[in-house]
Amino acid sequence: MKVNKHAQVKGKSQKWKDVRGKRHRPPVSSSELNSSPGMANMIKEHQVAVKKKPSVKRLKNKAKPVSEPKTTTPQSGFKKPYSQANGSSVFALDNESDDLQDWKEYSQMILGNGVETSGDMEDDVQPGRLEGEALHHCAQRDDRQNHAVLVMQKDQTLCFRGKCFLTCLFGRVEVMGFTIERGQQSYPLFSPASHCPLTIKALGSSDYSSDDRTEASLILQKYLTSASRKKLLKKIISNSSIILLEPMETPLTRFLSSLSDLSELFGNPVSELLSAVLDTPLNGLGMVPLASSIEGLKMSKSYREGLNTVVNACKGDMDGCAVILVYGTKNVGKSTFIRVLINTLLNHTASVDYLEGDLGQTEFTPAGCLSLSTVREPLLGPPFTHQQTPEHMIYYGQSSCESDLDRYLESLKSLWRRRSPSRESPIIINTMGWVKGFGFQLLVDMIRVFPVSHVVQLSHSGASQCPSLTPEFLRTAHGCQTHPPAQTSLDEFTESHSPPRSYTHLIVQSEFSGVARQGTAKHQRTNEHRDLALLAYLSQLQSADPGPVRPLHTLTPYQVPHTAVALGVIHCDVVPTHMFYAANASLVGLCCLAEKVVSRGGPVLLSQAPICPCVGFGVLRGIDMARGLYFLLTPVDPSILRKVNCLLLGAITLPSCILTTQPGLEGEMPYVTSDYSFDLTGAGKLRVFKGLMRPSHTGVQ
Repeated sequence: MKVNKHAQVKGKSQKWKDVRGKRHRPPVSSSELNSSPGMANMIKEHQVAVKKKPSVKRLKNKAKPVSEPKTTTPQSGFKKPYSQANGSSVFALDNESDDLQDWKEYSQMILGNGVETSGDMEDDVQPGRLEGEALHHCAQRDDRQNHAVLVMQKDQTLCFRGKCFLTCLFGRVEVMGFTIERGQQSYPLFSPASHCPLTIKALGSSDYSSDDRTEASLILQKYLTSASRKKLLKKIISNSSIILLEPMETPLTRFLSSLSDLSELFGNPVSELLSAVLDTPLNGLGMVPLASSIEGLKMSKSYREGLNTVVNACKGDMDGCAVILVYGTKNVGKSTFIRVLINTLLNHTASVDYLEGDLGQTEFTPAGCLSLSTVREPLLGPPFTHQQTPEHMIYYGQSSCESDLDRYLESLKSLWRRRSPSRESPIIINTMGWVKGFGFQLLVDMIRVFPVSHVVQLSHSGASQCPSLTPEFLRTAHGCQTHPPAQTSLDEFTESHSPPRSYTHLIVQSEFSGVARQGTAKHQRTNEHRDLALLAYLSQLQSADPGPVRPLHTLTPYQVPHTAVALGVIHCDVVPTHMFYAANASLVGLCCLAEKVVSRGGPVLLSQAPICPCVGFGVLRGIDMARGLYFLLTPVDPSILRKVNCLLLGAITLPSCILTTQPGLEGEMPYVTSDYSFDLTGAGKLRVFKGLMRPSHTGVQ
């Protein structure tokens, strides 16, 4: 079954093209945003700090020459429009106020005739991190509209923690490989403590003119007061970029912040507190700049070369679309590399396809899923900040595939067959961090099964953690399901056998701090990342309108008859009489079996794990045996729920905070106990490994 399939417009090709200037959506107005009480307190603290710190105007060593304004005869009724990022226009009026006239004279003094009139203006511009005192000179804040405007020069960067909306008003900036230009929509940026901090980098341009710089100065009129505009005018030179930063509150951020364990998720980790720059015009907007002692995304030389090789290959003439498989050991940076690659590709094409093969660290869904997605918007945050419903999804039910390798491979094949063969978008295949033993054999199978054009191997410490899967190595490698073709002596003298597979193999060395080691700080462990992804999915149950967060136990569930859906446990063996005990108060996958569910008057129980489409997830918050009903909480649309005829229970459990820390609970907490003993018969899970033998039994080392 095809879920949420995007309609294709006839006559519109998906060929490779530059689409950066075609993302026209108006930026989010600050008036539409409601700041949280914590954010309001930060704003007040910032205002008090500003009042305590007097502003000092330094005199220049020499006076700047002032160009005489040109006297022209005004044309009655003529208004010159200047295009804005949100599609509106600003007009130069005939009857100007004193403030506007003063503004024009000042802009002519600085930008007269398109030439900077002061040589020391260029000398003040230095590439590198914007921090500390520098932010007071190039950033201004408007407390009435609750936003800030930042002027950046080429190659300057801003690394931060927190969250905000970014709109490029003039020039170009880059975030995680994605170029944001003037005229594009506002983009949400997420830089939580759970992942590497985000970095905004200004990009230069060689086609600036005096008209562009004058236009940039006029853009500021819409966002800043007269005094603030004059301060920023001094920083607008050739190759300047102007960005608008606004606070951001979404159902996701409100829901996560309501949980006590995650209230500081978008703050600074303890290790970064001394590097946080707290007294800047940007504070109070939900973001805190970081000093240069904290590194953002660190790309090695091979990292950049690998990205360029793949992107250039996709831009060139290829026989079919590019299929890029990325593999490497755990915590080596595969997910980050893929996000940067997707964002870079989106600078040139309308969409990128993504096949999820990593069950433990999924990108767009809760853990335990294999999925096929079409990415059309940049990924400017960690996975839990961009959860979405894939085009096709299969619920495997575990964070590792070692218990059933065949079902894992068959599920991936089923997803690939659902992809249209006529699609021209490049596709990226993510893999698990299991690169030894059977995990390595699975990689061999995937390269043989899928028409891979590029294989990117991420390594660290200058060495490979597993054999390089080059085309030459693949000719003799054994997989779990595939094996090299048997050659006879006759084949050496004939050309009857098929030619060997050919693809480009790239090795990328990761050089960031802590490579190949799991994070030990709060929110940085892999199990916490899985919990964040699931909580982000459940945040879709919250209303999109600003307001208080509603605990999950206060929401009204759907009532589903036992006879309408089948119930199955896919990660362990459970006797039928205990099936309801296992499924109650658990996360279940909402799936669609091909065959019709037939009941004989009671509940329908599955004995085997099916491979079938999954349309989403729900919390089975109660079971009514007397009336034969399941009570289900889910954000899936009712029109899609009508197609669901199967509930699958896997090993992906609800985060403990859902049961223990939600507000409004009184008395004894249901489903929570500390009086539990694994010594009791049947108390633990009975894990079943299907068709899995130790490498020593198969001759694989």
